[in-house]
Amino acid sequence: MSVSQLEIRTATKADTATIYRFVMDLAIYEKAEQEVVASAADIEASLFGEESTTQALICEQDGVAIGFAVYFFNYSTWLGKHGIYLEDLYVSPAYRGVGAGQALLQHLARIAVSKGCGRFEWSVLDWNTPAIDFYEHLGAVAQKEWIGYRLEGEALQRLAQQR
Repeated sequence: MSVSQLEIRTATKADTATIYRFVMDLAIYEKAEQEVVASAADIEASLFGEESTTQALICEQDGVAIGFAVYFFNYSTWLGKHGIYLEDLYVSPAYRGVGAGQALLQHLARIAVSKGCGRFEWSVLDWNTPAIDFYEHLGAVAQKEWIGYRLEGEALQRLAQQR
């Protein structure tokens, strides 16, 4: 199988079930399937709804969807430029090694460059050595001085309701 057989395209509403399957497969791989609360309908509304600021790509080989990426534009005040944040990247295990992950990242890098973005960022679980090795091979650098924080659920509600 060669990279030339791969096609990257913008996802459409018709891809919702495929994207949802990839989300679930990724959650299983990340040992967090119990944390997925989104339904396929939620994915459709949030990715393809009128107010969506998020976009998705599908990677196909010979017409078969083998992977996906979900991303959105963020902003750096220090650079005074937008950036791309990669929320999810997943390639089905049977197709790893055919260049799909690299093709998705290259496609996103081209989007970032064409839009004048200053950065292309993502997060990776600290135990995911194959992904870390892959990203570093491409020239990505871990940002060890930054610690990610998250507000969700009850804590998010509490903060929003404070006066």
